[in-house]
Amino acid sequence: MSENGVLCGTFFMNGDVACAEGAISAGCRFFAGYPITPATEVAERMSERLPYVGGVYVQMEDEIASMNAVLGASWTGRKAMTATSGPGFSLMMENLGLGVMLETPCVLANVQRAGPSTGLPTLVGQGDMMQARWGSHGSYEIIALVPSSPQEMFDLTITAFNLSERYRVPVLMMSDEAVGHMSEKVVIPQIAPEELVNRRRPHGGQEQYLPYKPDEDLIPPMAIVGEGYRFHVTGLTHDERGYPAMTAEAQDQLVRRLADKIRLNKKDIIRYEEVEVEDAEVIVCAYGISARIARLAVRQARAEGMRAGLLQLITVWPFAEDRIRELAQQVKAFVVPEINYGQIVLEVERCAAGKANTLLVAHMGGSVHDPQTILQAIKEAVR
Repeated sequence: MSENGVLCGTFFMNGDVACAEGAISAGCRFFAGYPITPATEVAERMSERLPYVGGVYVQMEDEIASMNAVLGASWTGRKAMTATSGPGFSLMMENLGLGVMLETPCVLANVQRAGPSTGLPTLVGQGDMMQARWGSHGSYEIIALVPSSPQEMFDLTITAFNLSERYRVPVLMMSDEAVGHMSEKVVIPQIAPEELVNRRRPHGGQEQYLPYKPDEDLIPPMAIVGEGYRFHVTGLTHDERGYPAMTAEAQDQLVRRLADKIRLNKKDIIRYEEVEVEDAEVIVCAYGISARIARLAVRQARAEGMRAGLLQLITVWPFAEDRIRELAQQVKAFVVPEINYGQIVLEVERCAAGKANTLLVAHMGGSVHDPQTILQAIKEAVR
C-alpha cells in the first residue's frame, strides 16, 4: 500500500472488490449506495477503504437517493460512484437521466443478476443491457463498459472514471454476478497522475463563466460548487447559463450537443478485443462472462478445423457498429451468446444488415453457458 492509502501490488480478490479498488486508484473519494446482491461487496469494500484515503462513504435510504447523492458529490469536485443490481438499477434510471442532462461525471456499476423483478438475486444474468442504453426517458447517449474478469473490473473502472470526466457524462460498468463474485489474481499498478483524467476547469474569470457554454469539442468546462462561480443547474431544458429555456429551439440545440459529444468521439470511446478474426468465417460476438465461455468454444472449434473467431465487446454503448459492419463483409455468420433472451444480438443483426446471418445462443440466467452449446451454434453457422 502506498503512503496515500492506495493499493499497489498483486492480489487475489473478487471482481466487486477489484471494482472498488479501481475506483480508489482512479481518484474516487465518494460512494453512496444501498446494499443489494450481488453488488454489495463493492459498497462494503468502499466503506472499509474510503476513510483511509480521505474519502466519504454514505449508505443511503434507497437507490434513488444514492444516485442523487452521487450527482451532488460530483458537483463539489469529488469523483463519485455507486453500485447496484436488478431492481436498484431500475430505481436509479430517473436520476441517471438527470446526470446526463446536468452533464455530471460519475460512475454507476451494475452487477447484473437474473430478472425480471427480484428474479434470482444471487445468480448471474445479462438482462440489463438494453436498459443501460434506453432505461431513462428522452433522447440521450450513454457510455457502458463490460468487464469479463476481476482484472478488467479494476482496469475498466479506471477507464470509466476517465471517460466520465472527459465527456462529462455518467458511465456505466455493466458487470455480472459471475465476474463480480469470481476471485482471481488482480495486478494493481502504481497509477501515475497523468494517466487519470480530471474534468476541465473554467478558462476565464468568474463573472464570464457560463456553466453550459461548450468548448469547440462540445464539452463545457465545469466549475466546482463553493468556489465562487455563479451558476444554475436544472433538469429542465436549459440555455448556456443553466436557466430553463422552454422552446423547441433550445431543446434541439441542447440535446443534439449532449448526443454529439459522444457520437462524434466514438473512436476514442469504443473498445473491443479480437481473437483470430482475420480468416474467420464465423465470429462469436460476446461480452462479460459469456465472452470467457466463448473463448473456450472458439478454441475447440479451431481444434476441429473450423475457422471461428471472437469479437469481445468491451464497450457496449456506444455500439461497435462500424467494426461489425466491416466483419459482416467477410463472415458467414455471427454467433451471439447472451444470458438473456436476446438483446445485443439485435444490434449485431442490425449492423450485419443481411450480409451475414446472426444466431442467438440464449440463456435465461442462473448459470453461464455450456461451451458445447456455443460450439454447436458455431457448427450450425458453418454449414
